[in-house]
Amino acid sequence: MNSDFKLRVTWVQPEDLISHYFAQAKFEGIDISHEVSEWVTHGGNPLASVVGASPVPATLAMRTLAQELCVRVEAKLQANPQLDYLAFLEKLPSSHPGAIPHPNTFHGAWLGRAAGCLLGKPVEKVQREGIRAILQSSGRWPLTEYFTAQGVPAEVLAKHPWNKQSAKTALQENIKGMPEDDDLNYPLISLLTLEMHGRDFNTDHIADQWLKLLPAGRVFTAERIVYRHLLDGVSPLESGNLNNPFKEWIGALIRTDFYGWINPGNPRLAAQMAYRDAWLSHRRNGLYGAAMSAAMCSVAMVSKSVNEVIDAGMMCLPPESEIFKACTFARQLGESDLDYETALDQLYAFVDGMHWVHTINNAASGIMALSRSKGDFSQAITLTVMGGWDTDSIGATVGSICGAMAGEKAIPDQWKIPINDQLVSSIPGCNVVKISDLAIRTRALAI
Repeated sequence: MNSDFKLRVTWVQPEDLISHYFAQAKFEGIDISHEVSEWVTHGGNPLASVVGASPVPATLAMRTLAQELCVRVEAKLQANPQLDYLAFLEKLPSSHPGAIPHPNTFHGAWLGRAAGCLLGKPVEKVQREGIRAILQSSGRWPLTEYFTAQGVPAEVLAKHPWNKQSAKTALQENIKGMPEDDDLNYPLISLLTLEMHGRDFNTDHIADQWLKLLPAGRVFTAERIVYRHLLDGVSPLESGNLNNPFKEWIGALIRTDFYGWINPGNPRLAAQMAYRDAWLSHRRNGLYGAAMSAAMCSVAMVSKSVNEVIDAGMMCLPPESEIFKACTFARQLGESDLDYETALDQLYAFVDGMHWVHTINNAASGIMALSRSKGDFSQAITLTVMGGWDTDSIGATVGSICGAMAGEKAIPDQWKIPINDQLVSSIPGCNVVKISDLAIRTRALAI
């Protein structure tokens, strides 16, 4: 019997991409009213979908129109000037790092990233109201441990289903080590790149590693756009800015913790390395968030002060940027006396309209959780995940920061015992690896 399955590839269909082009252009302040009107007049939806592909392909006429509109909006995006961000990073103050941290710190960074990611995996795409419904209905609000389906009423899960890719490997009842995830694939690629090419790697090296190591089905949004460009022969230095409405989404931020780990106490150098990686796929706030993450991880390797960590990240953000404004507000909310849910309401209002995978809202959520928790590992990752949006990705970054600050030995057993020092990936040669071994290899690259 033939299956009725029909492949619908995400993040590539013109009829699905056009609304994201609209969103990016509006965010940059570009007038696209004529293009939106034309799309709507012909029956198109101008609002960006939360998922990567509509369930039914467009008609040939609508697909052709979408392609034409994407070209027109892309021309306007290309004409919009951008900040010379590399020059901005070069003006940051230099640092004079001391001794390389103890192996426990590197182990804590890797383990913390895994734990924060694992905590957020089952509820990625569920979003804030669904997360609260799941936890409250089972008597587990606020979040204090990995998610479980036990005790959650069927009607709640029917309305707020788990992430279908993660439910089999990321709930308490079925966790067997850290399961495969793109948020852990990327630091593995960074590790392998540095081991092969050294600290002077460039953007072309990252592109080469992607093509050799990353399955096409394990890249998403901006990374999928770039992967296709690379196969078409586009230069890695140009691919991130070409036909890429996702250039300010979170995909670069999730790749750069590693550069902080290998530059302990040197946030400027960490941010510059992050730039070389992030430039392959991102621009504007997508770049800024990537450098911010690397800088915070750098300082987390040598400091117990969450304020010093946040300061390092904030210095990487151009003061006129939207991510700077959102993170500044989020930090104020984290330091305020407001109930956390009330503070989250205000943050959601501040970034209203952001896609759940955008860099700005997720980075702000992480800053708010770091600030409120004062760096406490358990509180930081649970507050981050309860905040919604891209729960596994920003949970991983916050876990990395707080894991480095705490060190592996101080991370509570409830988070590390289920992981059992094991990481599964889709990267050749790293199918099943020990996190403790990754920490040793990472430390060997640090200066």
